[in-house]
Amino acid sequence: MSIYQPAEDSYLMSRILKEKLPELLTKNPNLKFLEIGAGSGIHLETAKTLGVKNIFSSDIDKKSVNHCILLGFNCIQSDLFDQIPKEKFSIIIFNPPYLPEDSREPKDSKLATTGGKKGNEIILKFLQQAKNHLEKNGKIFLITSSLAKEINFEKFGYQYQEVGCESLFFERLCIWELSLKLT
Repeated sequence: MSIYQPAEDSYLMSRILKEKLPELLTKNPNLKFLEIGAGSGIHLETAKTLGVKNIFSSDIDKKSVNHCILLGFNCIQSDLFDQIPKEKFSIIIFNPPYLPEDSREPKDSKLATTGGKKGNEIILKFLQQAKNHLEKNGKIFLITSSLAKEINFEKFGYQYQEVGCESLFFERLCIWELSLKLT
C-alpha cells in the first residue's frame, strides 16, 4: 500500500482547520492535537504552520508512520486508538476510510478508502473510542461521505455541527465538529 495522498477530502479538512484552529489556539495556546490516520501528514503540517506545538499522530500504515516521522512529527502505528496513550486531547481529527465496500476496488487501496460494508463502520468504532481521549471541552473534526450510511452522533454522546461541505460529482463530503454532550 502506498501513503494516502491528499485529495478533495484532505483539502477540505485543511481548510476547516485553518478556519477553526486559530480561535481554538487563542483560547488554549497549549492545546493537545491528535490526528488518527495521519497519512501524508498534510493536516499535521497545517496544525504546525498555525502554531500548534503539541502534535501527536498515528496511522495504521507503517509507511505513513515512517513518512510522518521523517517530516518531524511524533507518529506511531495504531489501529484507531489501540496504541494511543491514555491521555486527553483538546483536538482530535480523523479523515477516515469512509467509502462502502466495493469488490472492484484494488486490495492495496482498500485500507485507506473503505470504511466497511456500509462505509461507516470504522467511523462508528472511532466515535466509540474517541470520547475516552477527548478533553471535556475538546473538539473532534471528522469527515463523512454521502455514500456511507448516515451516523447518529447523539447516540454516541456527542453534540455536533456541520462546519464544511463540498459536493463532488459523485458524493458530498462533510466535516463535522463534535464535542462531548455535557450532562
